[in-house]
Amino acid sequence: MRDRLRPTRALPSPGFPPPTEPAFWRSPVRGVRFTAVLGLVLLAGITLLFVTGLLSYAAYNPDLAAVNDKTPAKGWLGFYLFDWPTGPHWLYRLTQGVHVTLGIVLVPVLLAKLWSVIPKLFALPPARSAGHALERLSLLLLVGGALFEFVTGLLNIQLEYLFPGSFYPLHFYGAWVFFAAFLTHAGLKLPRALRVLRHGLPTAENDELASPRPAPPTVSRRGALAVVGAGSLLLLVTSAGRSFDGGLRRTALLTPRGGAEPGRGPNGFQINKTAAKVGIAPAETGERWRLTVVGPAGETRLSLTDLLAMEQHSAALPIACVEGWSTSDQWWRGVPLRDLAALAGFPAGPPGVLVESLQRSGPFRTVALRDNQVRDPRSLLALGVNGEPLSPDHGFPARVIVPAAPGVMNTKWVSRLTFGEL
Repeated sequence: MRDRLRPTRALPSPGFPPPTEPAFWRSPVRGVRFTAVLGLVLLAGITLLFVTGLLSYAAYNPDLAAVNDKTPAKGWLGFYLFDWPTGPHWLYRLTQGVHVTLGIVLVPVLLAKLWSVIPKLFALPPARSAGHALERLSLLLLVGGALFEFVTGLLNIQLEYLFPGSFYPLHFYGAWVFFAAFLTHAGLKLPRALRVLRHGLPTAENDELASPRPAPPTVSRRGALAVVGAGSLLLLVTSAGRSFDGGLRRTALLTPRGGAEPGRGPNGFQINKTAAKVGIAPAETGERWRLTVVGPAGETRLSLTDLLAMEQHSAALPIACVEGWSTSDQWWRGVPLRDLAALAGFPAGPPGVLVESLQRSGPFRTVALRDNQVRDPRSLLALGVNGEPLSPDHGFPARVIVPAAPGVMNTKWVSRLTFGEL
């Protein structure tokens, strides 16, 4: 009697295959042609993503000084670095806006592509030949690298630093690993993908991604591609506005830089960090504040009154940040950096300048600028914006503003400028 009442372990249903069997995957949407379309979109999109990411890295001028270089062990991976230009003045706003917005828009395409090839991750045997082993390895690195790069990138956009370590080296080295796997996989698959899209599969060639016993269809492959495209379009509409001011910014519902502007008036445009957040006390920026200018001519200390007595220049420049948000052009007014370089003993322009902030900790409290950035007449030690003095959160009493430079290079609450060899 007890034996009859003893619970027994449920057995799998007859004919229900494991994930290693192609019949386990029953979606009628999967197929070589469906995957090829997604792959070509990713080929173009990820290539542009990689290039704009490298341009963003170059904009920090990491080969100029150690304070700018967040990946000091990059070695030959920095082979492409060049002197970042100051024009056009919206260059970094464009490249980083494209990089971040495109990365968000590609998320549905990437997820659909991973879904379409997931049966291959479970296929046995793991390798049938050397070429097949290389393909499987590139696929594993591709999937892992894609998830790592997109997840860390999206977390950085949302200002959620949940990953271990600094975002800069993690994203930089991860990008190279991912792109190497991506190029290997594309080289192996691109010829066949193009052939399938042009002519379809030959009658003698099987569609290894199609299910041998598909479930009843609920959506066509064209319909599935339309759903993916609609998802990407929705993400574009709800994220691209972060690169603009005014009403369009309110459409950026998925980003922390969407919504209303932070206040009204001349200083009412987006900021990255407030004075309170970095511990800048009002007393430090009051009457006691002095700017120290250092160079061959010695050390000069200037008050805000002294700086306002110097010849003032204006420049219309945006603020653009690595998280992908930016402002439209703001009218900055202050002392050109080249005039301060002349005061320091470099009338013809210095090799560069080291800029130090009152901010005591955190990345980029000290940055180095190149000689071309110092010489540009639009590069200012700004004392005001849009006709008014700087607010504390915009860097009062003085901040650097340089055309085409990342936002973090436009140091706020400047306390010291050292012109000369860096």
